[in-house]
Amino acid sequence: MKACALFAVIILLLSACSGPRARLVGGRIPDVLDERPEASAYFEAVGIGASDPALPTETQRRALARDAAIVQAQYELLSMIKGVELDGGYKISRAIEVDSTLETKVNAAVRGAEVLKSEFTSDGGCVVTLRLPKRRLGAETGLALR
Repeated sequence: MKACALFAVIILLLSACSGPRARLVGGRIPDVLDERPEASAYFEAVGIGASDPALPTETQRRALARDAAIVQAQYELLSMIKGVELDGGYKISRAIEVDSTLETKVNAAVRGAEVLKSEFTSDGGCVVTLRLPKRRLGAETGLALR
């Protein structure tokens, strides 16, 4: 019995350390993307990008598709962050209206978000997962996040 419990704990630990989960199934984007935007201590966003299929090399197509996916994920992350409530019941979007320098700080934090995973689709597209620690966003902006 103890051996089974120990085995289950080891499996759980290994799965927690395995890194970000894959978003593609067989090289394709599934019909449903399971997202957890405010997972624990992080904000996570997924972006999907494509490039011009007429580009001469696969490297160029992949590079542009990845760049497009990063920009899309940053947009999603920014939208998510602007809806976060601060202490006192205000949302970040409202705080930005009051403090013009705050928008610059939030944008800089989003641009500095960590690219967790880049996955290329079989048709030349790209799916990127970005992560921004809530603690870092609070430290860079001076906001008290809930």
